[in-house]
Amino acid sequence: MLNKADLARDVGIAPSTANHWLSTLEASGQVVLLEPWFSNRTKSIVKSPKLYLADTGLLCALLNIGSEDALHQSPAVGAIWETFVFAQLRSREHRAGRAGSLFFWRDRTREVDFVVDVGGRLELFEAKWTELPAESAVVNLDFMQKTLGKARVISGAVVSRTPNSFPIVNGFRAPAISELS
Repeated sequence: MLNKADLARDVGIAPSTANHWLSTLEASGQVVLLEPWFSNRTKSIVKSPKLYLADTGLLCALLNIGSEDALHQSPAVGAIWETFVFAQLRSREHRAGRAGSLFFWRDRTREVDFVVDVGGRLELFEAKWTELPAESAVVNLDFMQKTLGKARVISGAVVSRTPNSFPIVNGFRAPAISELS
């Protein structure tokens, strides 16, 4: 979650300067702020946006990750994968003419990485750096679907490094990343 005051303090600048820099980075397309999704039934406790770098190559360069081995060994590999999945979903939504349809959802104990609003019906996505997501990977998707109802949730998926799509459990699936393109 983005906390501008903490960011400013950590970097040693005034909060107004951090705001200005973030606005400039956002306007230039270097970073994207992902807003939380909420409804009356499942209010998002978290109101702060999530911050994503728009380019995973730049992200890896900033983290000094210069090879596939370094990526696999990095403690940030899960966050890098989430950023990559975000970029794929964002591109897909842009091509579909649905700008502003991509969100995340989080309360005190649960999070769904990505919520896509398609005319009031939802697609739910988790990003997991694994080739074979476990059934436990859909716990938060399942919670949201049960809370909102199956009529509201179109689909739920755990986007992983699997080369071939397969069903997980309860109608949720693990698509190949190429399906998001």
